Amino acid sequence: MQVFGKFSTNFDMDYLVEQYIYINENEDEKISVADLENMLKKKRKHVVGTIFLYNPEETPTGYKMSRFLQDEGFDKYDEYVTIQETPRMYVLNAALKEHYKGKLVEIRYLFNYNRENIEPTPILEEFDADLDKFTSTQLTRYDRHLNYIDIPNIRLTGKFVFFGMGHKYDRHHKNIIAYARALSEHVNKLDKTVVFMHDNNYDAEECKEIAYFLSPFATGKMRQIRANGIKEVFKTIPPQIVKIS
Repeated sequence: MQVFGKFSTNFDMDYLVEQYIYINENEDEKISVADLENMLKKKRKHVVGTIFLYNPEETPTGYKMSRFLQDEGFDKYDEYVTIQETPRMYVLNAALKEHYKGKLVEIRYLFNYNRENIEPTPILEEFDADLDKFTSTQLTRYDRHLNYIDIPNIRLTGKFVFFGMGHKYDRHHKNIIAYARALSEHVNKLDKTVVFMHDNNYDAEECKEIAYFLSPFATGKMRQIRANGIKEVFKTIPPQIVKIS
């Protein structure tokens, strides 16, 4: 596995605006940033699908996690760079490597703000307030183009979409809930295989309606259950919706 991405910044905040996982053919095979860029010129050939998560917690290779990478000496904004491998990416790689060797999978986020432990924090209150202004000309706290998805105009490459951006939305964050549901509704209208994990609380159709999509990442006793669940999702071609307990 190799991870690549493109960071952008505005108002002393960093956003991960593009990210891809490359599933290596074997342990010895590696690709460069130049190879990635060449592959992205033919996205339909090389990008097999998209995974949606909540927000990025990523670091360029050679740097440590920071709220503002420029303070760490990072100067490659708006360029593709290699990203350090993390336990979260290992979970995804373990699920994808059986069928997608030699291919790219795009990682996208509900929110692109690159920050650890974003839940629960006052940041979500600010996101919710921003989304109330999103379709207006009012200024937003976080960059409207770098942080948020332009849902009606979203472009996705590949045959599948895996929703794993979570299911525990604070009921007070009505705009975040509406945003997640709008994304689910729109993507489900596209010509894609939409898959996710769910549990006994809701059936698959209800999950699509309310954007109830279990994250592949968890702690404690659920950690391995979720990791095994996403493996089950991608055990078949096309991938499948999986119910876990």
